[in-house]
Amino acid sequence: MTETLKQTFKKAKITATTNVLLITFVITNAINAIIVRNATIGNLFYIKPLIADITILLLIGSFAYFFKPKHRFKYFIVWSILLTAICLINGIYYKNYLSFASISLLGTLSELKGYTNALTDNILKIKDFVYVWQIFCLSFVHFQLKRIGYYEKVEPIEKRKVRFLNTIVITLIMLGFFMSMLKSVDLSRLKKQWNREYLVQEFGIYTFQANDCISYVRTRMNSMFGYDEAAKNFREFYQTKDKEVHTNMYTNIFKGKNVIVIHAESIQNWLISDDFRDGKPATFNGEEVTPTFNRLAKEGLYFSNFYSQESSGTSSDTEFTFNSSLLPSNLGTVFINYYNREYITTPKMLKDLGYNTSSMHANRASAWNRHNVHPQLGYDNMYFYKDAYEIDEEIGLGLSDSSFFRQSINIIDDINKNNDKWYTLLIMLTNHTPFTDIERWEKENDKVFDVDYKYEKKNEETGKMEIVSAPYMEGTALGAYIKSARYADTALDEFIKGLDERGLLDNTVLVIYGDHDNKQQKSLYRRYYNYDYKNDKLLDKDDPNYIDVDDYFYELNRSVPFIIWTKDMKGTKYNQEVKKVMGMIDVQPTLGNMFGFHNEFALGHDIFSVEENVVIFPSGNWLTDKLYYNSAKDAYKQIDLKSEITMDYINYYKQYTEKIMGISDSIINYDLIKKIGTNYDNELLEEESGEKSDKKQGKKG
Repeated sequence: MTETLKQTFKKAKITATTNVLLITFVITNAINAIIVRNATIGNLFYIKPLIADITILLLIGSFAYFFKPKHRFKYFIVWSILLTAICLINGIYYKNYLSFASISLLGTLSELKGYTNALTDNILKIKDFVYVWQIFCLSFVHFQLKRIGYYEKVEPIEKRKVRFLNTIVITLIMLGFFMSMLKSVDLSRLKKQWNREYLVQEFGIYTFQANDCISYVRTRMNSMFGYDEAAKNFREFYQTKDKEVHTNMYTNIFKGKNVIVIHAESIQNWLISDDFRDGKPATFNGEEVTPTFNRLAKEGLYFSNFYSQESSGTSSDTEFTFNSSLLPSNLGTVFINYYNREYITTPKMLKDLGYNTSSMHANRASAWNRHNVHPQLGYDNMYFYKDAYEIDEEIGLGLSDSSFFRQSINIIDDINKNNDKWYTLLIMLTNHTPFTDIERWEKENDKVFDVDYKYEKKNEETGKMEIVSAPYMEGTALGAYIKSARYADTALDEFIKGLDERGLLDNTVLVIYGDHDNKQQKSLYRRYYNYDYKNDKLLDKDDPNYIDVDDYFYELNRSVPFIIWTKDMKGTKYNQEVKKVMGMIDVQPTLGNMFGFHNEFALGHDIFSVEENVVIFPSGNWLTDKLYYNSAKDAYKQIDLKSEITMDYINYYKQYTEKIMGISDSIINYDLIKKIGTNYDNELLEEESGEKSDKKQGKKG
């Protein structure tokens, strides 16, 4: 027995000392995988994803034995650069989007034009490049081995085929061990690729990325894979879906009125009504940050628990969901990858009612591929950047909101003179990350909005009370955002006044929505909510006024405003706060009820025709008035503490969420509205009758 152990140990030692480069490759890349998980989702000591990552690394490493020892470094360094890039990109991407990157997002790289400041100011930090240590470490080991003649010594004694097979066997053992740890839902979630955070948490970063590549290829070959199942699910869903058009107190109230939709870049609800500060608007030194938004919210219909449901396509996802009542794609971005599909959109339905439709933006038409997408969505005319506007004042990524709005009034006036009814979208831009350019504009125009904390303090030398300032949000990224939001609010006020002076608010409805949150980090919100001005630091966690900005707080605080306002809104029917949770997917059905159009394929609901609504996020998380459910953690935070939460309640919405996400993806990926459309009942009957006919023919034969 002792001799056997000695021989086993001796063989293991020889194997290890003659496979130094492979072992270094596996260990160093596994460490990078641990680092990226810890920097994102934080499960540092979770063994399951580590086993998955090592399995992938061993599989990659096994093919190095097809090369002679002296040539293997080239193989390993190429893979190391790729794997390091995966960790680097995902680490940075998660900071900005709270999700992990997909190969399908490569089509959106063009959107980085003009975003250089955003990357350097808010996203890229030196510590983000920590992963490159692996490349240097592998290179160092290689050159040390080369210096001592390691490769020449190994080659004569190495049996490459045997080592390849041995490594494959070890890989299969690791794979079997990993598979034994999987839960029943894991493989289903891996296939659907919805909740990226969950996949990285359970399968590791490398398995996630490999599966993402497979999913991307599969969707590109949708004519060969998945169409039949998607079409079947589509037909079954719309056969059983409630087709009744419900009416309520808001039905047709705006029928025939003109519509101005304002896409309010990065505006959030906590600026207007902060539930964590007794529903009060954000103020600095007694001055409201967004007085115009606040006034419109008070005078119109204000949906204070409204969420954008955007994914990797950010603003473009919001536009898509707003117009189609479908969720964003789980693979890629609709505006880039799936724009040439058939969708039933709000502009198209209003055109059928005799409306002229148009879109306006202060940025280039190619941004998010809008020059191709907007005609597909149903806009008759586009007025973008230099083609339609004089670039007389630029802030951030393009023409300033103030100039954009001022010049747009002339365009809207012309549209109004030449059309009985019209619908126009205006996409704001100045309040776009990185927000910092607004500080330059403030200095040049002497219109500084201070985000410090001013208070009275006794001067010890004079004995008199004087106003002093504590830094608070000055010099922070969130502080720059607040200044930028203030500018956007002022520009909106000027726009509304300009419209009113021209009589363009008469018979017109303003529809305003925040496109998504500002993507700021939790640490900045901890400072915003827990600032101790006396000591210029955060309150202690045991302080009774301390607000814990945890993951649930952060997610719930990402809500954005949705406001419907008209000049002549009076009375409680049109002037109230709607607190029921609502998503961007619900906008089209809600507006459709008010303006007199209906989309049979809408996956959202008219908010005034449902007792309880659910907001489904592209991650698989969901929200009702009772609770927020985190799909990755299979955990929830109860919001309505008076309600009893049962497992039946949770399971119902988990299943409903998967169904809606699946149907939405099928419509987008396989173009089912065009290919099947409203004939889903007839086609199914034809297929069934065809099957019966085949069976009869078979019997006769």
